Order: sequence, then structure tokens, then C-alpha cells
Amino acid sequence: MSTATARPSDRRISPVFLGIVAVAAVTGWATWTGFAEQPGLAVFLFVTAAWVVSLCLHEYAHARTALHSGDISVGAKGYLTLNPVKYTHALLSIVLPVLFVIMGGIGLPGGAVFIERGRIRGRWRHSLISAAGPLTNVLFAVVCTAPFWLDALDGVPRDFRLALAFLALLQVTAAILNFLPVPGLDGYGVIEPWLSYNVRRQVEPLAPFGLLIVFALLWIPALNGAFFDAIDALLRGLGIGEIDTYCGFELYRFWQTDPLCTPGG
Repeated sequence: MSTATARPSDRRISPVFLGIVAVAAVTGWATWTGFAEQPGLAVFLFVTAAWVVSLCLHEYAHARTALHSGDISVGAKGYLTLNPVKYTHALLSIVLPVLFVIMGGIGLPGGAVFIERGRIRGRWRHSLISAAGPLTNVLFAVVCTAPFWLDALDGVPRDFRLALAFLALLQVTAAILNFLPVPGLDGYGVIEPWLSYNVRRQVEPLAPFGLLIVFALLWIPALNGAFFDAIDALLRGLGIGEIDTYCGFELYRFWQTDPLCTPGG
């Protein structure tokens, strides 16, 4: 094959991704109907599966934009199939972000697909490829928060509302953190094409550690508090109260739910 886009299988949606979507759909239904004997477990599976779906679409957005910008190699690498195991750094792209959610209730960005930048011409195209991923998280955040800012919560079960609020928190934090101009993150990728060669060369060694730097900074209480205060203010503007996201996180961690977040608590 002369090009990476010649085989239909390069763009066929992976059964792995469809399976994750099915888990999200079934557990979302269980959360909505209260079918599960342990609602917290249903919420955990629903939010985790939905979060992984968003991670897959985040990486797909990078790859799809790169394809239309000139990098035809993304098809042969499997990036257009939405299969998370095809990512260059599956650990960084999927496993670590899920662990960050469980540990701290934060949508920390993962790794990125490998784009052959030499195939792409034009600084705007390079910037758009980097921006495409976090813009997907922005779109997810809009969808998750829509019932709140549209005042369309009548009839929405409590557990599903809390799960949706927590999922919105993850998408908002992922979008904001991804857009930080830190080497190794998408925000830096947006501005990198516009920097001088000397600046890019000086900061390039920091790229592998960008994610770790952000994670370490968020463990500083003052920075962590300021960051989440800003996130809470943004979510309140979208109609989601702090108690919704807090109880959504507690319900997600069903093994240690705060009594305050139990019905009647």
C-alpha cells in the first residue's frame, strides 16, 4: 500500500472502543433506572467508561486533524479506529488518566498520538492539530453541563445527575489543563509553531516531564485550592453546584462514600 489511508480497516471503528461505549451505555442506563443493587458501582463504571470514551475521542481528534493536514501515516498506526491500545503511549493516554480520576477526581490529560509533523505545512495547521484534542473535551463539557444550564433536570434521577456533574468536572479540568502552555501538553503545541527556533530548542528537553510537573504542582495545597476554586466558579456559572460535583465524586468512589452524599444524608 502506498498510503496509510488505502485500507478501509484503517478507519474502521475498533470493537474495543465499541465495547467501552457499550459499557458506558449499559451502566448509564443502570444509573438512571436504579437497576443496580450498588448504585455507586454503576456510577463508577459509567463515569470511567465515559471518561475513557472521551480520551479516545480526544486522541482521535488529534489524528483526524493531522490526517486532513497532510499526515497520512495516522491511518496505518491505527489512530483512526478509536482503539485505545493503538496509542503510542497507552499507559499515559488511558491508564494514568483513569488513575488520576480515582485518586483525586481530576481530569488530568494523558499522552498524545504520534504525529509526523514533518509531513505538515503551515503553522496554523500544527496549532489546530494540538488544539483539536482539548476542544473535544470542551465539547464533552458542553454536553455534560447542558441539562444544568438549560434547566432541564426535571425527571433526571439523583444518581445520574451527580454522575453527570462529576463527569463534567473531569471534562472541564481536562480541557483547562490540556490548554496550559506547558511543554508536553497540547497548549504548548498550539503556541510552539509560533516560537523562535532557539526557544523551542531550549524547552524541548522539558516536554517528557510536562505532565509530571503539572501533576506535582497540583499536589501543592495552595495551587490545588486556587485551581479548584476557579473550576468551581466556572461550573457554578454553568449551573452545577459544588455539592453536586463533590457528591458525584463521592458516589464514584463507592467504597468510601461520605454520609452527607447519601439520600437523606
